[in-house]
Amino acid sequence: TLGAFVAFCLVSASIYLVNDARDVEADRQHPKKRLRPIAAGELAPRMALALAAVTVAASMALGLLIAPLLAATLATYWVAQVGYSLFLKDQPIIDLAMVASGFLLRAVAGGVASGIALSQWFLLVAAFGSLFMVAGKRYSEIRELGQQAGTRLSLARYTDTYLRFVWTVACTAVIMSYSLWAFEQSALPSASAVAWHAISIAPFTLALLRYAYVIDTGAAGEPEDVVLSDRVLQGLGVLWVIPVAIGVFA
Repeated sequence: TLGAFVAFCLVSASIYLVNDARDVEADRQHPKKRLRPIAAGELAPRMALALAAVTVAASMALGLLIAPLLAATLATYWVAQVGYSLFLKDQPIIDLAMVASGFLLRAVAGGVASGIALSQWFLLVAAFGSLFMVAGKRYSEIRELGQQAGTRLSLARYTDTYLRFVWTVACTAVIMSYSLWAFEQSALPSASAVAWHAISIAPFTLALLRYAYVIDTGAAGEPEDVVLSDRVLQGLGVLWVIPVAIGVFA
């Protein structure tokens, strides 16, 4: 699992380098992205592309050492995301799907590397959860950039009402999929007398509602920043982990 984490850090670095080399001019007009090394002139685009080739090669080599299927997952991720960076990012809806697939493939890679079977419920929650985050990210970017959003094709073709519809549908699908899994686990013969998995639905749902609140304020442009800085969301995460852990190990 740790090896897969390192491999995905490497392949993600390669993709970001390719993407930033391509979008250097657009990034220079963005209030935050203008500080990235290539946009700021600290790293030459040619050097960035050379470094991208090195990191993707290292990622594939590490993936092969761990598990051939992990290497295949990494290759699929790289091809899809580079395709997104080069031309798919300007296509509405496909743009959302491609970014969401990146989150999903990272989760799949963990199962592939560790030899853990991924249930249909896990894949549904991961897939719709990814779409929820991506739609929220785009919505927040539109709110943050305001009139400047029209300068980026990936945002100019969306309206805030459409993105709100997408993340509402995705959030509903996540809650339903997770709830069906939780009730299924609670009904197993090996389950404890207390339906701990079912109890976990409450903090799980509240955490999603909290994240939706952050999206609505326009502060979810970077999902990792939300998770690392929002204390309420972190507290709900702890309250979710406790019943799940008890349900698994009791």
